[in-house]
Amino acid sequence: METQTIEAAGSQNLIKQTLTEITQPFKDLFKSSRAMWGLNISYLLEGLTYFGVLSLLAIYFNNYAGLNDINADQMVGVLTAGITLSMLFLGATVDLIGLRRAFLIALSLMLVGRTLLALAPNLSHVQGMWSGVHSIAMFGILWIVLGYGIYQPAAYAGVKQFTNEKTAAMGYAMLYAIMNLGGFLPGIISPPVRQNFGMLAVFWVYVALTLVGIIVVATIITKKAVKQATSNLSEEKQKEVEEEKEMTMKEKVRYYLKNFPLKDMRFLFFIFVLIPVQTLFAHNWLTLPQYFSRAFTGMVKNNFEFFVNLNPILIFILTPMIAALTSKRNAYKMMIAGTFVMASPTFILALGPSLYTAFAYLIIMTIGEAMWQPRFLQWVAEIAPKGMTGIYMGIGQFPWFLTKVITSLYAGWFLMHYCPANVPPAQLNTQTMWLIYGFIAIISPIGLLLAKNWMIKGFKTKAE
Repeated sequence: METQTIEAAGSQNLIKQTLTEITQPFKDLFKSSRAMWGLNISYLLEGLTYFGVLSLLAIYFNNYAGLNDINADQMVGVLTAGITLSMLFLGATVDLIGLRRAFLIALSLMLVGRTLLALAPNLSHVQGMWSGVHSIAMFGILWIVLGYGIYQPAAYAGVKQFTNEKTAAMGYAMLYAIMNLGGFLPGIISPPVRQNFGMLAVFWVYVALTLVGIIVVATIITKKAVKQATSNLSEEKQKEVEEEKEMTMKEKVRYYLKNFPLKDMRFLFFIFVLIPVQTLFAHNWLTLPQYFSRAFTGMVKNNFEFFVNLNPILIFILTPMIAALTSKRNAYKMMIAGTFVMASPTFILALGPSLYTAFAYLIIMTIGEAMWQPRFLQWVAEIAPKGMTGIYMGIGQFPWFLTKVITSLYAGWFLMHYCPANVPPAQLNTQTMWLIYGFIAIISPIGLLLAKNWMIKGFKTKAE
């Protein structure tokens, strides 16, 4: 009897400890500063707008510019890869001009670009490559690329600046989750607007939301709010922030050149080995919209945006929970497990198109993504020397640029051969397409596993 009582008490303590581990990070983050809340709201709006445009962009080029699948996907690749390349060169902007100013400039540039995208089909009716519609749309994409190249590094630099040792891990996880919540919302907003008013009306909604994002930054992330956010941090972190402010531009440039991260072979291997599994991210907008609208019928076909954007809402739910449960786990081992879980369900889609395989893929892939992606982003930000978070985020994302370029070059070809338009779903061969994509994605966890001893031996991070 006494033994049973002890076991029951032990079970209760274990449950209590587990609940504490899950809830405490949320409690700590809930007490975050006004500046951090403003950052999260801005990121929510930007996630909604970015993914909303992205999910329609290939079809936009099909319908309004008259491009085929290969060329349309390549134009989407210009946007997504251009953003990552832009981060490589403009990531340092936030370090040089400050967080608030970087946000306002970035969002203003994206406002111009998204307005041009919405206007292009009305300014010209000539279709084809480098026609009026295509040229104006690509000019708009240029402005979006420049703006997002500043915005993304600024967001993660903001988390580093506004969080402390207790709230950092959950801060990064929540930012990633909130962006994906924004990425889910187009699946609710876009279909009724598109079906009643047309696709261009959806683009104008995203223009309006970009303007709201500028107002949020201007009114919530004020200079006073930023100052209050940093004043609540530890003395060591406050000192670091002050030292960054005191550096002259010449000193900052010299410091950048001295601490440039590309000399570290482990760093390079770590970011480049992720390219194969990251192709699945690119297929979210290069392949899934056409896959759900062509290989399915009825409800799925008519509401393909919902299924394309189901991954983000699952990320919003799962990422903070997984982050709370795994915050003390070895970062590298989490990367191996997470990339394996993310890559493996691609083989499920090779069984053929059905609601069961689609949901299995989306759910299991999302669990894997939630396991490794926020930890990777936190790791890159945390190992950055003082004042270099922006440039480290930019360089850390460079392989993502290569992923977007490479995937956009072949995704359209695979669609035209295995999932072409105007062909009955029963005659498509999407199974072979997803089988090949599965073999590509699984390379990442295998590579991480084979390099485990070499990487862990000399690769310790502040995130652990």
